[in-house]
Amino acid sequence: MARNPSIFIDGESGTTGLQIRARLANHPKIDIRSIAESDRKNPAAKRKLMEQVDAVVLCLPDTGAKEMAAIAAEMGDAAPKLLDASTAHRVDPDWVFGFPELTEGHAERIAAAKRVANPGCYPTGGIALLRPLVDAGLLPADFPITMNAVSGYTGGGKSMIAEFEETHSAAPFFLYGLNLEHKHVPELQHYSGLTVRPIFVPSVGNFAQGMLVSIPLHLDLLPGKPKVSDLEAALADRYADSGWVKVMPADAGQRMEPLTLNGSNMLELRVFGNAKHRQAVLVAKLDNLGKGASGAAVQNLGLMLNVDVNAALPLEIAAE
Repeated sequence: MARNPSIFIDGESGTTGLQIRARLANHPKIDIRSIAESDRKNPAAKRKLMEQVDAVVLCLPDTGAKEMAAIAAEMGDAAPKLLDASTAHRVDPDWVFGFPELTEGHAERIAAAKRVANPGCYPTGGIALLRPLVDAGLLPADFPITMNAVSGYTGGGKSMIAEFEETHSAAPFFLYGLNLEHKHVPELQHYSGLTVRPIFVPSVGNFAQGMLVSIPLHLDLLPGKPKVSDLEAALADRYADSGWVKVMPADAGQRMEPLTLNGSNMLELRVFGNAKHRQAVLVAKLDNLGKGASGAAVQNLGLMLNVDVNAALPLEIAAE
């Protein structure tokens, strides 16, 4: 009887690691291996465990992820597959970007890869909206893009969670990253196919999880002066066969709120527009801990290990 593939979540006590473990805890075809608490910062002990598993998920700061990648490189062909949830390798050409819906055939690239970089939460929404439009020629690669987004505070990790849930020292809403050097911009630009660095304005609201990403466009500044329906059609065509990315009808009278996909791996895209004023707003909704982090990681692990993980993706978590 063939054995189940096994994984080691390095950093399983962090927000993303805990969620990945929770999603896979009862999976009948994946075994989770853990390291002793006393050894969690011991490179030799971690290498020994790496020799015994099929894949390692790196839920670590960038420095730690690079150190573990270096250990894996020293192991050569004996190294397990790596899935890095940090930002350390997202634009590294030796790593495959872990957004299966990026282009046709990209899921197969992930399945065949030894090293996969899990996407960031904000870029997941932005790339999903922009890349199909660039590929379709509706949006020039050198078009100046501004992306706004709001996330639940869990995206900021343990320190930000404490500000909202323990010390209550955080404002109910705030912008940040106003030096325009947010760590997600390189992957947003690269995988959207943009040649001009986009402006990205992130923010955090007083809710645990959930995310909205929005990109405004002046349609008459685009080549061919497309209609709103042209943008929507390009997105619908790209994701027609996707199980986790859906293009939804856009009702101009609706209020967009970020919580309704919490606990799932779904990503919803909408194109709002005003024909009279020739303006549009692209909107992505996702769970920053789902398709924006742990859900995406589980989806990628399923591809990398050739295991059906769909049942593990809708993790029910009550929205705060």
